[in-house]
Amino acid sequence: MAMSQAAFKAEQAIGHDDNATTVQDVTNPGLDREKYGDPNVTMKALAWMGKNDVQMIECPKPKILEDRDVILKITGSTVCGSDLHLLHGSVVEMQKGDILGHEFCGIVDEMGPGVKNLQKGDRVVASFQIACGDCFYCKKKLSSQCEKTNSNTIENAMYGGRTAGMFGYSHFTGGFAGGQAEYTRVPYGDVNLLKLPDDVPDEKGLYLSDVIATSWNCVVDTGVKEGDVVAIWGAGPIGQMAADFAFMNGASRVIMVDANWRLDWMKEKYPKCETVDYSQHKGAKGVVTKLKEMVDGRGPDVALECVAGEYPKSWLHTIELMTGLETDTSEILNECIESVRNFGRVGITGVYVGYTNHFNIGSLMERGIRLIGNGQAPVHLYWNDLLKKIQKGEIDPLKMVTHRVRVEDLDKVYHKFDKREDHMQKVYVQTKFSAPPCEGSPALTTY
Repeated sequence: MAMSQAAFKAEQAIGHDDNATTVQDVTNPGLDREKYGDPNVTMKALAWMGKNDVQMIECPKPKILEDRDVILKITGSTVCGSDLHLLHGSVVEMQKGDILGHEFCGIVDEMGPGVKNLQKGDRVVASFQIACGDCFYCKKKLSSQCEKTNSNTIENAMYGGRTAGMFGYSHFTGGFAGGQAEYTRVPYGDVNLLKLPDDVPDEKGLYLSDVIATSWNCVVDTGVKEGDVVAIWGAGPIGQMAADFAFMNGASRVIMVDANWRLDWMKEKYPKCETVDYSQHKGAKGVVTKLKEMVDGRGPDVALECVAGEYPKSWLHTIELMTGLETDTSEILNECIESVRNFGRVGITGVYVGYTNHFNIGSLMERGIRLIGNGQAPVHLYWNDLLKKIQKGEIDPLKMVTHRVRVEDLDKVYHKFDKREDHMQKVYVQTKFSAPPCEGSPALTTY
């Protein structure tokens, strides 16, 4: 928490750049109720209070701040593996009281006068990134790299460029309140909201916000093609959808690398997938050796990293992460690079925040491995086509959903999700505005 707060204070001292065209650092309308919040309406929301500490709070409902704002009544949200990076303090510039949640859908409650393509009462899903709609990247539908919604100076200095602003994901990405709440303000609502048709319930449409587009981007951006053998690290929701999409794009085999009950889940729900239990293959090269044995001695054509950089396997990286000598471990990336065949391809979708040590750059160069940072998926590039695939039944997001929970229980859900208790994979979070559950939705679990 100290590092996160220090980074936030440093950003305040340095000052933002002047590129953003929407207000920054409104992570909770209670920061200044008169300026940001409705004086008459309160709501429930999940707030970050420090490392490994999230709490349900009461705060003001957000109000319209700009002409193209939309205020949503939230009907569905979820918890993402990347939310755990916030919980653990891996992402800098968190501020106590920040409202979390970057995946949500809802009903249009209020609109600014600049919003012409929506009506009050419309059912919509939000993209997790906030795009302006008219900058260099937005014109190409590369919405995650919008140039006008994040003015953070430290991110620009660290990365040599910025991402778009993102909901509920720290001041590092603009400082926007998230959707793990009963209401959310959506800047540029005419751009960042997609109408949901009547034949797509919230329990399916919600996941267009992030996980479906992210998994699709992981597969197509890494270039999975007809006949490829694909290995995926991480059997969570992203990895599961990536497995489906790899087959959809022509993969001949998909091999999932993970451990414990998640592999049992894969065997039940995704019987076409082969599995590797990394806990049974010890040593620095255990998984690498197994994958080469499984694929002609050469290894898979493609590796998809769907885990993240904060999970060390060795004592060395554990110490380096704890002492700040690196922000991310290179161990899984090295496994990916060393496992694929010569001139193979490795796509990185798991979140990596900063810098890593002991990266096997020699293997990357000498064996001609294509290492592809898939980036934050450009949701706007894909979500119309993916919505049609849901309508046609080609994609079933409910395959990965194990729990339906109440927004009031989100503080407890975070810790259960973190510990993978109750075989929790992907959740659907209902609010007082949610419609009755659709067919196939898990029964409500209360905590």
